[in-house]
Formats: sequence, structure tokens, C-alpha cells
Amino acid sequence: MAPDPHPDESRPPTESGTLWAGRLDAEPAEALMAFTVSLPYDRLLAADDVAASHAHVRGLVRAGLLSEADGVAVAAALDVAGAELATGEFTFAPGDEDIHTAVERRVTELAGDAGARLHTARSRNDQVACDLRLFVKRELAAVASGVLSLQQVLAERAAEAGEARLPAYTHLQRAQPVLLAHHLLAHGWALARDVDRLLDARRRADVSPLGAGASAGTSLPIDPDATAADLGFAARFENSLDAVGDRDFVAESLFALALLGVHLSRLGEEIVWWASEEVAFLRLDDAWATGSSMMPQKKNPDVAELARARAGRLIGNLTGLLATLKGLPLAYNRDLQEDKEPLFDSLTQVRGALAALAGLLGTATFDEARMAAAADDPFLAATDLAEVLVSRGVPFRAAHERIAGVVRAALAGEGAFEDLAAAEVGPEALEILQPGGTLARRTSPGGGGPAAVAAQRERFAARLAADTARLTALDT
Repeated sequence: MAPDPHPDESRPPTESGTLWAGRLDAEPAEALMAFTVSLPYDRLLAADDVAASHAHVRGLVRAGLLSEADGVAVAAALDVAGAELATGEFTFAPGDEDIHTAVERRVTELAGDAGARLHTARSRNDQVACDLRLFVKRELAAVASGVLSLQQVLAERAAEAGEARLPAYTHLQRAQPVLLAHHLLAHGWALARDVDRLLDARRRADVSPLGAGASAGTSLPIDPDATAADLGFAARFENSLDAVGDRDFVAESLFALALLGVHLSRLGEEIVWWASEEVAFLRLDDAWATGSSMMPQKKNPDVAELARARAGRLIGNLTGLLATLKGLPLAYNRDLQEDKEPLFDSLTQVRGALAALAGLLGTATFDEARMAAAADDPFLAATDLAEVLVSRGVPFRAAHERIAGVVRAALAGEGAFEDLAAAEVGPEALEILQPGGTLARRTSPGGGGPAAVAAQRERFAARLAADTARLTALDT
């Protein structure tokens, strides 16, 4: 994507149809074209390329570099090309190495000499960066909307769960009882941070590089600020070298998507575990499970497993791009062509996982009786028993050791845990050891008890409403 050294913008392209072949005497080798072509995937940028080209044409007219009549003709040709691309009627030519070449070729076919002026004061270097930023702005907002949809499912299931309880786990060992709603909302709050990251990455992508040219701007009297405003960008670039060489916004997007994928993987892992016969806290709806080709009894959580697996793919996309970027000098290098496939893939995988997990969780059934039986394991009240002693003035470490001694004695068969605990703590221990007895005591803000979770549900609903408003504001 080097700048064209020939000032005559209307000079026809070579037989190869490339925009850059004027310096070269030979036709490009077939293997070269096959290796460098990006059209099979960058056609996803078609709508953005047409939109950016429209804004560029309006800028050329304002600058007096394109007549009003030619501007109308080129705009009409862009409309035709855009419509053909949208409907699949667009016919690609052998020389269309990327979507930018294809659009410009079609516009020139339709508008003639006026179309050949489309690339005035523009390089594919700033053009592709502009297209990609427009794409990222739209797609990150769409992913954030998908995250909100999954959060809404978690909020609804948390409300339905009422006072249902289950053990919280550390090290995959039963730890302390919590409300099911508390557990579900834990995933919801992690996803809320993902919304923040997605929108923050989108904010830094909201800078127009159009007008940076190939690397150093242009001698022609264009107005990048006006073009940036025309395209809905918050600002224009400050440094032309940085504008065409910067792919921080892609790396940041991939990081936000990768961490979101890690959170979806954790949720998927939990679903797989809960749906197992050994745990059986959750039953999958038949529409969101798969069977076995050999074992008729099987009901498999494939959606959750694939969400778990694809996190690795998202991490790979991020690290692959970072490895590409770390060795590049300023400004544009063809290596940057490798930014799109990992970005497109990560967006596709995350959108699919969000929709599938929302469907799975929205239809799953929780076995509340089995969860409660696990939560009511008397050993899970050990911390509460120690805290009773602490409330009486016993240092926590001493209280911890005394209750640990009760646990050891019960495990050694010296008596029932309830009786031993009552002997150590007093009658209050028997109240704590009643089914659900520990939950009412869990009163600290943000904790897993009923009062704290009721307040948390309200705060989570407010957060969802605020984030929904943030997304809505992006479209206005």
C-alpha cells in the first residue's frame, strides 16, 4: 500500500488492475497475488469502505479538488457499488486484491474519469485504518449489547432463584453456603467489567485516520477534521505516522474480547460441572444439549464446552497480533494486513458464545433440593461457629483453632459434629446448624445472605439500565 509516485490521478491502472503497479514494468506474479490478496476476508469492511469513501468525496468537493458534478457522479457510483455488495450482486475482478481496490474499480467503471479521482489525497494506508476503526466501533458496541443480553438472563434467573441456596466453592471444595442468586450475579458483575472494557476500547478507536495519507499527509488542501466529524468520529489523528501505523485499537479490542472469552469459559466450565451426574445441580433443556452417536443415555453440554474451548482461540488471536506488532517500525507495513482475520474471528466466536450461553442458561433447570442438601452440610457452618466465638471476644486465630478441633473430632468419630459444636459454642450452634441457618447471618454488604443479595439485585439492575443507556447514547 505504498503511495502512488505518479501525480496524475486519472492515469488508468495497469493490466493487472492493481493500484500500485505503475512503478513496475512486469505484471505481478500469480504466487505474489495469491499470497498477498486480502479480499476473501476484508470484504467484511465493504460497507465501511463505501461510507468512508462517501465522506472522502464530500471532503474533496469542499476542498475544490472535485467538482460538484463529479462529486455527485462518484457518490452515485458508490451507492451502486454499495448496494451490489450488500445484495451479493457485486462482481469481483481478478485484480481486486482487497475490498478497497474492488470498490474503486467499480466506481471508476460507473463514473469514468470522475471515479478515477476518488483516490485523490488518500492512500490505502489511511483508508484501511479508517474502515477498520469504523468497523470496530460498530462491532464492539454490538458485542457489548450481547453481553448485556446475557447479563439480563443472569439477572432474571437470580430473581427466579429466590432463597435457593448452594455451596460456594474454593479449590473445588465446599466452602460456605450462599444464595444461588449471589452465585449467578457473580458472573454478571464480571461481565459488567467486560462491558466497560469493550466501550473503553471503542472510545480509543474513535479517532479518524483519514487524511494521514500514506505516511506524511498530503500537499492538497483537505480538511481531516471535517471528514472526521462527517464520519461520526470523536476526533481526528494527531500524527500521520502514528495514524497509519497504529493498531493499538485492534489489540485492545482483542484483549477485551479475550478476557470476555475467559469469563464465558469460566461460566461454561461451571455449567459442565453442575450438569454432571456427580454434581447434578443443573439440568439442560433438550434444545440446548446434544446426544451421543454411540451412547443413547448421554445428554452433553456441548455449548458450554465449546465456550470453554474457544477462549483459547481468542487468547491465540490476541497473542498472535501482539507478536506481529512488536517488531514493526513506523509507519505502515504490510504485516498490518494480518490484523483483520484474528479480529473478525474473535468477534464471530464471542458473539456466538454469548447467544448460545444466554439460550442455555435461560432454559436450564436448577435442582434446588440437591443444591440445598449440599449447602446444608454442617461442616460448611464452621466459619460461622468461629465468628460466634469472635463475637464473644475470642481472637479469631484462637476461635479458628477451637472449631478446627471440633471438625477433627467429628471426622475422627468422636461424636456428631452438631453435638460437638454445641459443646464448644453453646446452644447457639444448633440454630446456626439448622438448614439455611448460616445464610441469615451473612449480612455484610456484597455478601451471599438474603438481605445483602436483595440489595445487590437492585444495584445490578441499576447497572444494567445504566449500561443500556450508554449503548443507546452511542447511536444518537
